[in-house]
Amino acid sequence: MPNTDNLVIEIGPGLGDLTEKLLEKRKVKAIEIDKELCEILKQKFPHLELICGDVLDYWQESLADEGYDLVANLPYYIATNIILRALKDKNAKNIVVLIQKEVADKFSAKPGDKNYGSLSIIASSVANVKKLFDIPPGAFVPAPKVTSSVIEFKKYKDSYDEEFAKFLKIAFANPRKTLKKNLSAMYDFDPKEFGLADTIRPHQVDAETFSGSFLR
Repeated sequence: MPNTDNLVIEIGPGLGDLTEKLLEKRKVKAIEIDKELCEILKQKFPHLELICGDVLDYWQESLADEGYDLVANLPYYIATNIILRALKDKNAKNIVVLIQKEVADKFSAKPGDKNYGSLSIIASSVANVKKLFDIPPGAFVPAPKVTSSVIEFKKYKDSYDEEFAKFLKIAFANPRKTLKKNLSAMYDFDPKEFGLADTIRPHQVDAETFSGSFLR
């Protein structure tokens, strides 16, 4: 857990195993979509600030009116969306979450890695990203079909530019094509202006160069 005094927000607390540990250290706000689990959590933690509902419905500009750290075992099917929302949320200061390894590898990838793409560039543009460790399926009951990972985002910037995210999506639209071919679909882009070869592919370009070409 991040070494701060910030409010902790937990998404999808389930039966509250992680919640119990978090409450020993910090003030916690939990958001749970399952009504039956909400009733269990209310009885188990009567003083817990609990929101029963879909976090995506509740989440407007921010999940809190103050700085907070997101610490959670995220449901795999919305993990990417949740992380991007938190990276966009100016009040989210740190993110430590358990997610599917495949997704964690995409967020933490470096230029040249097979998983390097728009997610890793967006993340690195606002946070220092570190995959902490992997967890095998057998560590859970019932066991999932995939390996999980714990990943940490320490934000140094409030948010990212949504237009930049759209630009990156176009840049990586077809990883097998050159960066020039991908971007030419929407932009007047000359790689040589940025010291890049016409044959360079998206996964070979670092985040700083992408940022510089977008802002120019």
